[in-house]
Amino acid sequence: MIDWQSDPHSETSVYNLHRREFLRVGLTGFTGLTLSQLYRLRAQAAEARAENTAVILVWLRGGASHLDTFDPKPDAPSEFRGPFAPIDTKTPGIQISELLPRLATLSDRFALLRSVAHTGGGHPAGSLQILGGDPDSQDKIKPVYPDWMTVANYLRHDPKRSIPNYVAINPVDRYDSFTIAGSTYLGPSYEAFKVIGDPSQPNFEIPNIGLASDKQGRLRQRLDLKGALDRLQRNVDQSGVVDAVDQFESQALNLLTSPAAREAFDLSKEADTVRDRYGRNQWGQQCLMARRLVEAGVEIIATEFDGPLCGRVANWDDHAVNHHVFEANKFRAPFFDQAVSALIEDVYQRGLNKRVLVVVTGEFGRTPRISYVASSGGGVASGAAGTVQPGRDHWPRANTMLFAGGGIQTGQVIGATDARGEDPIERRVGPGDFLATLYRHLGIDYQRVAIPNFTGRPIPLLSEGHAISELARRA
Repeated sequence: MIDWQSDPHSETSVYNLHRREFLRVGLTGFTGLTLSQLYRLRAQAAEARAENTAVILVWLRGGASHLDTFDPKPDAPSEFRGPFAPIDTKTPGIQISELLPRLATLSDRFALLRSVAHTGGGHPAGSLQILGGDPDSQDKIKPVYPDWMTVANYLRHDPKRSIPNYVAINPVDRYDSFTIAGSTYLGPSYEAFKVIGDPSQPNFEIPNIGLASDKQGRLRQRLDLKGALDRLQRNVDQSGVVDAVDQFESQALNLLTSPAAREAFDLSKEADTVRDRYGRNQWGQQCLMARRLVEAGVEIIATEFDGPLCGRVANWDDHAVNHHVFEANKFRAPFFDQAVSALIEDVYQRGLNKRVLVVVTGEFGRTPRISYVASSGGGVASGAAGTVQPGRDHWPRANTMLFAGGGIQTGQVIGATDARGEDPIERRVGPGDFLATLYRHLGIDYQRVAIPNFTGRPIPLLSEGHAISELARRA
């Protein structure tokens, strides 16, 4: 809700309004505010921003099997139990799949939330619920609500930055023809700076980062001329639009001319031993870039694990028609285990663990009961077309998320599912609770912030949910 009793300058929210301001909004929406006034309100909110906390999201597009990774059920009946044995971790009493031996040695540095459940059974609906808090169980072509990454970017925006505050390395934004994340009514200016391609390849580069000094000079000459023309327009502009455009052009110029930005994205600055530790593959180098970026001050980073390292259909959607689910998990697990464990190790070894929260999840888990269907085509982790093979289907009723760093209490398991891994039986949490936890870490008051939509109506950040107390930062 909007808190109309508090000082509008006292919190990190955009609209903590006085009562009379709230009444005006209720009658007219925000249509009485110019664009420049909206930006000014947000700038005032940013003055009281939280410390430089950050979140790295590792997104498993398609949904990983919780039973074959972080919530093994060795005593379940054979029609549920997979072939992988559970192994002990560094933390007494916590077991995970034998496919993840590196992570098993780091269990004291992460927490597992084993009781996530929601109603979005399709990839788009499940993603929209987890990433944006949309309560609808139906798939949509595009989101109605902005995802948490762009919300955080909007609320923690600083035009003086020389490097973007939200970077997507292999963006979390689409599932086939569906858009699963986006800025919606926040506008495209707050979407991610997108890094496309495989950073493990020798010819990988990011365009428009840190131009050479001779090109910077020519660029500034052109901008000086453009600036003179813009000043003429500003003299007759009454809407504030030119001021807003200037703001974003300034950010773009900072990125083009910043040595710090170029340095942050340059993986060649890392020692070979470090690059090898993460894995000389796409996922490993994506995670290494994420670590470099948070060290450079980026606060919101999303990186998607999909593509060839997943198997034939390039995602974690292990229906039997797509993959032999167990062969797929066996194929991808070494890449996943190495990349995520290296990221967690680095976050702690480099002193980032108090402010940087690492989150690993997909949109849902997979069906505990194993299905057997004919493959639609042969390839990596899939038999030839017509081969009957095991699979697991969509399962929004249970999922496990991993949290590391962030100053939280690690070496713990939160919640539990039943003996078959079908439903939470302890500490069930939903998408709203997950998002509230991220917002709390970023210093965003999710209970009081509201942002105007396209019509000017103030929309609360969350319709439901509370930050997970077990994942609160320790004093």
